[in-house]
Amino acid sequence: MAPRPSVTGAADIAALIDGLGKITGRARIIWFLVFGGLFLDAYSNAALSAGLGPMTDQMELTSTQISVLTATAPALAIIFNPLGGWLATRIGRVPPLLIAKGFAIAGALIAAFAGDFTVVWFGRVLVGVAYGIDFAVAMALLAEYTPARLSGRLNLWQAVWYTATTGNLALALLFFQLDTGADIWRWSVGSAAVIAAALLLGQALMLKESPAWLAGKGRLEQAVAHLDGIYGIKAVAGTPDEATRAAAQAPAIGFRHAGVLFKGAYLPRTVLASVISLGQSMQYFAVGWYLPLISLAIFGESFEKATIGSMVFNAFGIAGGVLSAYFGRRLGLRLSSAAGFAGVFVALVAMGLTFEKVPTAVAFLLPVLFILCHSAGPGANGKSIAALSYSSDVRALGTGVTGMVGSFGSVAGLYLFPQIKDALGLAHTFLVLSVVPLLGLITCLVIKWDPMKAASPDEAGEQTTGTGARPPAPAATH
Repeated sequence: MAPRPSVTGAADIAALIDGLGKITGRARIIWFLVFGGLFLDAYSNAALSAGLGPMTDQMELTSTQISVLTATAPALAIIFNPLGGWLATRIGRVPPLLIAKGFAIAGALIAAFAGDFTVVWFGRVLVGVAYGIDFAVAMALLAEYTPARLSGRLNLWQAVWYTATTGNLALALLFFQLDTGADIWRWSVGSAAVIAAALLLGQALMLKESPAWLAGKGRLEQAVAHLDGIYGIKAVAGTPDEATRAAAQAPAIGFRHAGVLFKGAYLPRTVLASVISLGQSMQYFAVGWYLPLISLAIFGESFEKATIGSMVFNAFGIAGGVLSAYFGRRLGLRLSSAAGFAGVFVALVAMGLTFEKVPTAVAFLLPVLFILCHSAGPGANGKSIAALSYSSDVRALGTGVTGMVGSFGSVAGLYLFPQIKDALGLAHTFLVLSVVPLLGLITCLVIKWDPMKAASPDEAGEQTTGTGARPPAPAATH
């Protein structure tokens, strides 16, 4: 019988997981349960989007109230993305995910039973807390669960996002057929609580702490136990290596160590990930999130037509999200992001120049091009590139900080879009927004880092040991 491999630190954990050819058994269930949280985040956002028209009519909301309501969740994510990353770094990956589900349940129920704007807003505050914590931690955990050769699968979160959005729109259409009237938005928003409760139960029962995080804390016995419990990999805890001993003795990494993300080899990675995250979130939440309203403008003033049109648009988002895993593997995350930004730029300029001047078929194809290019490129890569660019000791902090930057884009898109639209009209709004993907394209062409073309940060020995030390230069690409 071959001797069991010895684990002396996070690098050994990463190497053992990277040696797997596929994800099976309990690992697959856990993987999908973590993805389920991202499904919930998207579903909660889509729930408000799908019912925004009826809610506006029922509560007689002003354009400013609509902007505040829609921007609340991503605004809270600005705070809770890095806070979630900090929690995941200090207490582990799993507890923050469970905490987020509790906030999601409360937020959905409060909003669904609200009697006025203020109560709905408070419900969206809690949803924003859940969204901010969950997204930052989930992507870090997925990166640590996934073998390097399968890391392109992290991009599937984008397909999950559009699947959730489409599912909520379909449910809204069902509620419409059941003649729920102006209360249709309450059913749409409230249904998110059911999904959150199911996920809370599933994750509490099945999730196991990241072996890489445990090893980085010097808890090697637990790390090898979880390695066996998740993947069936039989290993033994060895003598902690120098990096592990240093990490175990160093002060816990916190916000004061965020500066390491902006030093040495991590600086260009952080800039690239932040720009992609900012650009993709701003363009999506300015245009993609408002697809029901855009559908109304294209297909006519009918809730059913607008909803079906939005579902069709989102079907292309699902296709793009699936393709993003392929393009990420073949081109790398940087070049596939650049190509996606280029396509979105062309789509927005064309939409601005031709809106209400071309046949319905052409007007329909341009948002399709936007969604397809967005989801196949920067939409998926904005989260994945951050999760794959840092070593495990600062990974959650890195995804939290870059997620915070992306949330600024979400807030800008959600808040500014209605204001610009009211001032300039929909066509000119598209032209103004085309600047966003153009800047994203330029950044992707200037900064050359790509985690798909480099060694794993953990295996390359980039642990910062909690001191804020500058990581070594990136490993040579292959």
